[in-house]
Amino acid sequence: MSDDLMFDVVVVGAGPAGLAFTRSLAGAGLSVALIEGQHEAALRDPAFDGREIALTHHSMRLLKSLGVWDRIPAAEISDLREARVLDGGSAFALTFGADGADRLGVLIPNHLIRRALFETVQGQAGIALMAGRRVTACGVGEGERRAWLDLDDGTTIRARLLVAADSRFSGVRDQLGVGVEMDRLGRSMMVCRMRHDQPHGHVATEWFDHGQTVALLPVADAEERVSSVVLTLAAPAIAGLMGLSPQAFADEMERRLKGRLTGLELVGTRHAYPLATTWSRRFAGEGFALIGDAAVGMHPVTAHGFNLGLRGQETLAKVIRSAKSGDICSGRLLARYEREHRLASWPLYRGTNALVRLFTDETPPARLARGAALRAGQATAPFKAVVKRMLTA
Repeated sequence: MSDDLMFDVVVVGAGPAGLAFTRSLAGAGLSVALIEGQHEAALRDPAFDGREIALTHHSMRLLKSLGVWDRIPAAEISDLREARVLDGGSAFALTFGADGADRLGVLIPNHLIRRALFETVQGQAGIALMAGRRVTACGVGEGERRAWLDLDDGTTIRARLLVAADSRFSGVRDQLGVGVEMDRLGRSMMVCRMRHDQPHGHVATEWFDHGQTVALLPVADAEERVSSVVLTLAAPAIAGLMGLSPQAFADEMERRLKGRLTGLELVGTRHAYPLATTWSRRFAGEGFALIGDAAVGMHPVTAHGFNLGLRGQETLAKVIRSAKSGDICSGRLLARYEREHRLASWPLYRGTNALVRLFTDETPPARLARGAALRAGQATAPFKAVVKRMLTA
């Protein structure tokens, strides 16, 4: 044990949640080990991955407070001024506008947020980055530094608190024995940027068509003629689209969009992601906590996953910073984080899953129900106010 590396906190996973949490501990006087399987070069300059992140006003304020916002190129930030929900071939749309505010939120490429987060963490006092390393075993025992991890290079780490931020398929969560409710949906999401004839007007559209779900997200572009196209289909169908030539792909997407966008041209690369939702049975315990997708893996349809991950790490950081010295591993203390984050997560998680079930059910009663639901929502001011708070808060 004398050769073990000692820290106050060890964070596994240098994705957005892990990086933001590490940054949120700045100035707390804690030593932090940040472990990530990717090599440092990939963290310093992440590759474009197709994903455009819809940030709420709360997330924007948080990124500003962490010193992240000013590191994101302003020209890459696209305002979101209106959101629309469409069903099938109906021309009716449930709309959410900014209503006097300048915007509902913003859209920013995921890789640029990750790069900016990593830049803020680099050089932060008390941080030891261990990139290109993987956890082979971990657990929580007794004593002051009760959490332990073995890495693939033979290193053993001991810490007061172990924080898992290693994705919805978290290996750390599994090794800690934390159960998870997981739904492997059998569907995949393909994302890419496409140029088109019609200006997007900074409007985001979610279209639940029969057999497919399409999201059109406005990308920062001087002519407003580039959108991020997000298509959800059965996994084999997505694999087929990924293999098409750029021209054949553009033709197929124009057919699938049924005239909503014309003159389509692929801009850059296509990316496919298998869909799964996860809900961890526990978010924390003596000596450990889960954040980001390791705690809650949201369906992407409502774009809340990233924002929920930022909010969760913020909650955990505040709880830890309020602790007395040496008490950061206390189960009683960490239960505060679990209660707060469950309260914030549960309605969004269940509500999103219910929405997906309703709008992907192709039975005649379901089609009637969702058409009625959209019209009722458009006509109900309190409902729209609640949804708008979820989008902008």
